[in-house]
Amino acid sequence: MLIKLARLSLWNRRGTVLLTLLSLTISISLLLGIEHLRKEARNSFTNTVSGTDLIVGARSGQLNLLLYSVFRLGNATANVSYETYERIQRHPQIAWTIPLSLGDSHSGYRVLGTNDNYFKYYRYANQQALQFSQGEAFAGVYETVLGAEVAKRLNYQLGQQITLSHGIGAVSFTEHRDHPFTITGILAATGTPVDQTVHVSLEGIEAIHLGWQQGAPQPGRQVSAEQALQMELKPKAITAFMVGLNSRMATFTVQRQINEFRNEPLTAILPGVALAELWQMLSMVENLLLVITLLVLAAGLVGMTTTLLASMKERQREMAILRAAGAHPWYLLLLIQLEVVMLTLVAMLAAAALLVGSLYFLQDRLASSYGLFISINPFDLSTVYWAAAILMAAIVLAMIPAYSAYQRALNDGLSIRL
Repeated sequence: MLIKLARLSLWNRRGTVLLTLLSLTISISLLLGIEHLRKEARNSFTNTVSGTDLIVGARSGQLNLLLYSVFRLGNATANVSYETYERIQRHPQIAWTIPLSLGDSHSGYRVLGTNDNYFKYYRYANQQALQFSQGEAFAGVYETVLGAEVAKRLNYQLGQQITLSHGIGAVSFTEHRDHPFTITGILAATGTPVDQTVHVSLEGIEAIHLGWQQGAPQPGRQVSAEQALQMELKPKAITAFMVGLNSRMATFTVQRQINEFRNEPLTAILPGVALAELWQMLSMVENLLLVITLLVLAAGLVGMTTTLLASMKERQREMAILRAAGAHPWYLLLLIQLEVVMLTLVAMLAAAALLVGSLYFLQDRLASSYGLFISINPFDLSTVYWAAAILMAAIVLAMIPAYSAYQRALNDGLSIRL
């Protein structure tokens, strides 16, 4: 009987109730959505590089090595000699390596020198391989593969030629104009730094720097593109390299051996650990988002309480009739509480449906544009805790209008006021 009465009372005030329900639904969906995005963003961030066991570079800090090798931010303190790279590559526990050579740019985008292993073994997110939206990997010295954002922002197509600039600035006064590169492939969007990278071969990096010394071309020693093809283009050094092992059980053993390498000071890091450490430095942002969402939810709950409290004056006659029919004041208190519980439960169900629907339609867009690989299912044990907390908060706040109804005297609603 009480449930039926609460339902009919809400339906009788359906205009106000609908607005309150809409406010609560948006607040709860925002809370659950940001909490889900927060967890999924952490997973996507820590999986920017997936399937790589170690990243090796010159002796430096863990985060510095991670930033320039994965995110293309900053510069290496020193390079790794190619001889050392080849020696470590032959380690019996190492299955594959991906050399990385940085230092040049194109229109503000970093240029990465690498080899075929990059397209074969590089993984991101949940072990996803790189895919080509157009064309194929480079095969010649003067061929290049563009990341999705580079091609989109600069409006490049297959077959076009581009020139690289020395240094990493958006504007460079030193360009390799006599060594143009032909675009042979455009990668599909990944939402990672790969999208913002121009990929060329290690031999291409070496070819454009023939006749250079200390970062500048030497007068009278310029080497044309055709002449460079007749010369040995084996790199002398690379910036860093990624390592995949035959067995992850050997990760710490190989890491220690590389860190103790005597011929050259090196640092080998576990990308997952370094990414987690970097995320901890950025955790203040996600915590701030959570605080803002909690405030929005609090505003929604307070708005519901205010609406119910304001409706008490309009419901004086209803409450008085219930009292006249023999209803105990506790009955009125429970009636208001039940209305709030029903309203909150419906809002939570609507918020869950809204969140799942939004994730379904936005999943691909978030992945391609922002690198957020969000699962459609946002529900786990923490969702139950949040739902319980929201329901308890609603019940506590509903005590204000419920207590107001409890205190109403019988003649408050039946007396005629002039």
